[in-house]
Amino acid sequence: MLIFILKRVAWGIATLLIASWIAFMLVHLSGSTPGGVALGQSATPEQVTAYNESIGWYDPWIQQYFAWVAQVLQGNLGTSLIDGRPIGPDIAKRLPVTAALAVFGTLVAALIGVVMGVIAAVRRGAVDKAITATSGILLSVPAFWVGVLLVYVFAVQLRLLPATGFVPFANDPAAWARSLVLPVLTIAITSAAGIARQTRASMSESLAQEHIRTLRAVGTPTNRIIYVHALRGASLPILASVAVMFIVLFSGSVVIEVLFALPGIGQAMQSAVGSADLPFVQALVLVATLVVVIVNVALELLNRTLDPKLRAS
Repeated sequence: MLIFILKRVAWGIATLLIASWIAFMLVHLSGSTPGGVALGQSATPEQVTAYNESIGWYDPWIQQYFAWVAQVLQGNLGTSLIDGRPIGPDIAKRLPVTAALAVFGTLVAALIGVVMGVIAAVRRGAVDKAITATSGILLSVPAFWVGVLLVYVFAVQLRLLPATGFVPFANDPAAWARSLVLPVLTIAITSAAGIARQTRASMSESLAQEHIRTLRAVGTPTNRIIYVHALRGASLPILASVAVMFIVLFSGSVVIEVLFALPGIGQAMQSAVGSADLPFVQALVLVATLVVVIVNVALELLNRTLDPKLRAS
């Protein structure tokens, strides 16, 4: 197991280096320069060139990249070209917003999706068809449309929840929870369908296994067969689906964060790309890639724990 972990850590470091290098090259190929962004349109070409030279923008790319890596290893993610603020503290403030949105959205979607998938696989018939049709509809509905509908119902008509905005947990835990309800529901409703379909397929395959038929023959209670033996056998592809959904939510929650005015990583990425804040874009790509690597390693460790065949390999 130790060798496996070390290999995965090495793979994660290589992934971070490759992703950050690609982001670094795209930033340099974008046509924007730090001087042009920081000084604005009123700056002369000479001023822009002088600014770029002062920060080493014209140095060889490989030299700039390793200088940036050394800076990151010291805990310094750089400075924003727009307002001159350190990027690290800004990301640290935004990270809990996106993390809470992704974690709770994934948990609620997984709960709904697994329940729907298990019911469809076990009940079959009209129930299965109804759940499959509902899943198909939910997969085709845009997330922003669901969010707007929830805001209209729960914020405008019923006045039960805030339409937009975010309250930090340290300021008011109750208000923090209320500010996340609608975004989390939007994510759960639009994401549960994929998990439901994966659960149904995995459970149907698991229930058809020979050992499940043997358990039925010896009189094992049905609930134990379904929720212990069959669900555990179907858990690996379900966990993979849930992990992929978490990664997608964490790295691509721009629509939800903008719709509900949440100051998270997705909103910051949209703003950084729109304003050509090059150091901010690089830092956000690095953070998003790091989360993807951590989730993938955790998933593989969990798979090896649940699957004896993987443990023995």
